Amino acid sequence: MTAPDSVARTATGGAKPGETGGSDGQPAKISLYGDYEKVYPRKSEGPFRRIKTAMNWVLLSIFFIGPWLRWDRGSDAPDQAILIDMPGRKAYFFAIEIWPQEVYYLTGLLVLAAISLFFVTALLGRVWCGFACFQTVFTDIFVAIERAIEGDRSTRMRQDRGRMTGAHLRRKVVKTAAWLGVAFLVGLGFTLYFGNAPSLLLDILTFDTGLAPYGTIAVVGGFCFLLAGYAREQVCIYMCPYARFQSAMVDDESMIVTYEAWRGEPRGKARKTEDFSQRGHCVDCTLCYQVCPTGVDIRKGTQLACIGCGLCADACDSIMDRFDLPRGLVRFDSVKNQARRVQGEPVTVRWLRPRTLIYTAALAIAVVVMAVALSTRSRLEVNIQAERSPLYVQLSDGSIRNGYTVKILNMERIDTPFVLAVEGLPEAEMDVIGYDTDPGQDARATLPVTGDSVGSFRVYVSAPPETLDGAATPFTFRVENAATGETTTQSANFNAPE
Repeated sequence: MTAPDSVARTATGGAKPGETGGSDGQPAKISLYGDYEKVYPRKSEGPFRRIKTAMNWVLLSIFFIGPWLRWDRGSDAPDQAILIDMPGRKAYFFAIEIWPQEVYYLTGLLVLAAISLFFVTALLGRVWCGFACFQTVFTDIFVAIERAIEGDRSTRMRQDRGRMTGAHLRRKVVKTAAWLGVAFLVGLGFTLYFGNAPSLLLDILTFDTGLAPYGTIAVVGGFCFLLAGYAREQVCIYMCPYARFQSAMVDDESMIVTYEAWRGEPRGKARKTEDFSQRGHCVDCTLCYQVCPTGVDIRKGTQLACIGCGLCADACDSIMDRFDLPRGLVRFDSVKNQARRVQGEPVTVRWLRPRTLIYTAALAIAVVVMAVALSTRSRLEVNIQAERSPLYVQLSDGSIRNGYTVKILNMERIDTPFVLAVEGLPEAEMDVIGYDTDPGQDARATLPVTGDSVGSFRVYVSAPPETLDGAATPFTFRVENAATGETTTQSANFNAPE
C-alpha cells in the first residue's frame, strides 16, 4: 500500500512547491504563498502585438486629449467637454450635466460597463485585460521603456543575476527616471479632468495653485509607478478580482487562447530539416512563455494568469513559419473546437448562444433604460423644510400659521420663473417673504430663480382650524416651471393644536 503523500514527503525529505524543509529529517513546512519569480517579457512581433500597440495609442490618446476637448455650454458655463467640477459640485460630459443628487446615473453607468464586460468575456475571454485595461496599457509602456534602456529579456536577466556595475546602475537610474516621468504625466493627465485644463496646467507648472492638484498627481502617479513598474502581473493575478470570477462568464464556446496539445505533443527540440510526421509540432522553444507578460506557459492549459493578449500566438506562429509547419498551434479557439479538431470534425464559431443572447438582451435593456432616464430627467428639484420652533403660531383671527423654507433647484442655465402653490388645504393662504402672491390667488406665487442655482424662499402658510384634520394635516407644495410646464410636488404636514 502506498504511503500518504504527506508521509512520503516527510520520509524522503522532498518538498512540493510552496513547501520548505525536510532535508534534515524534519517534517516539511507548508508555506502560505509561493516563491515570487520575476517575469521578464521578451519583445514580440505579430498581428496581436500590432493590435495591442494600436490599442495603447488609441486609449492613451483618449486619456490625454480628453481634458482639452471643448464644448460650448453658454457664456456662464465651463466649456471643457469632460470635466469634474468639484467646487461647483457638478460633472460634465459633453452635452450631459450631472448634479450631485443625480449620482445614481454613475451607478447605471457602472452596471452598463459590467454587463459589457460580461458580454465581451463570454465571446473572447479576457481580451479586456489583454488589450484595454489601464494596468495592462501602462505596464506595457513601462516594459517597453525598460527594454529600450536595459535591453531585451536575456540581457535583463543576465544583468540582474550578475553583480551591480556602474553601467548597470546608470541604466537603472535612467529607467527609473523615465518611469517617474511617465507616472507624472499620467497623474497630470488625470488631474486636468478636475479643472479647466489650460489654466490648471499653467497654474501647476508655475506653482500658482493649492496642494490638491499636486497631491492628486502624487497619488495617481505614485500608484502608476508602483503598479506598472514593479507590481505588474501581480496586479492581474492577485489584486484584480476579475481573474477570479471570469470562469463564471465563459463557456466551452468562448474564444480563448488555447494550445493544441493533440498536435504539439510529444514536444521536443528539433532541427529545421527534421521530419515532424512522427512527433509533435512543438519544438519546445519556450518562446510562448518568454513573451507572456504574466509568465504563463500556455502549453499547460488555460490558467488564471492568462490575460488573453495573444502574444504567445504571435510567437508560436513565427516558429511554425520557420519550420514550415501550419500556424495555429497556439491560437484563439474554443474548447469545443479543440475537441472537434481532434476528431477531424469541421470547426465553427458560435457567437449566438444562450449566454451571449442573455448578455445582449441585458445590455440592450441597460442602454435603453439609461437613454430614457437621461432624456426624460427632470431639470427641477424642490426641497421643503418645516419650521421646528415653533411648530405653529395661532394668529389673532384664530387661523393657524406654519413656516417653511422652500428651496427650488433650477438645473437650466437660464433664469426661470416658477409657480409655487399649496394644494390639499381648503381656504389656505400663503405668504412668501419678499414676494406677492398671484392676483386673485391667495395660495399661489410666482418666484424667479436664476439659472443653474438654488432659490431659497421663506414661506408661511395659514389655514382656518376648522379645515384641518387634527394635529398634522398632510398637504402638497406644487412647483411648476412657468416656461416649460414641468411640474414637481412635495408633500408636507401642517401642524396645529390637537
